[in-house]
Amino acid sequence: MAEFRRAYGAAPWHLLLLAGCFAITGWIALRLAGEASAGRILLWFLGAVVAHDLILFPVYATLDRVLRGTLGRGRVPSPLNHVRVPALGAGLLFLIYLPGILGLGDGTYLAATGLAPRAMLGRWLAVSAALFAASALLYAARWLTRRAPRGKRKR
Repeated sequence: MAEFRRAYGAAPWHLLLLAGCFAITGWIALRLAGEASAGRILLWFLGAVVAHDLILFPVYATLDRVLRGTLGRGRVPSPLNHVRVPALGAGLLFLIYLPGILGLGDGTYLAATGLAPRAMLGRWLAVSAALFAASALLYAARWLTRRAPRGKRKR
């Protein structure tokens, strides 16, 4: 087992999990190969990869570095993750519902569902505000129940 781990670089379960992921990906690719819109799906996927790696990753890595520099030091408890988590949730929701939030693709939505598109900007803002408010409440609760500094504890 140790020889396999040294040769492969990880535990055997990692190789099994990776093989399962490739099998599922291959199955999905075969299912999509017969679709008329397979080329558009592939183009969208490649565009998403490029947009993430070349645009979004440097942006949120820089923002995280700024957050770590301003919020990460000296505070107990640190508010860093109480900003990161709701920002991640709001960002992912924005990317998922981007056309609806920006009011794009109304004709496509109507053709696909038969329903009139509704503005999602207000809902996205409300959900984002709720995520940040819940995180702020959790941080306040953690801050209020923090332990006393080490020098002022009873011995």
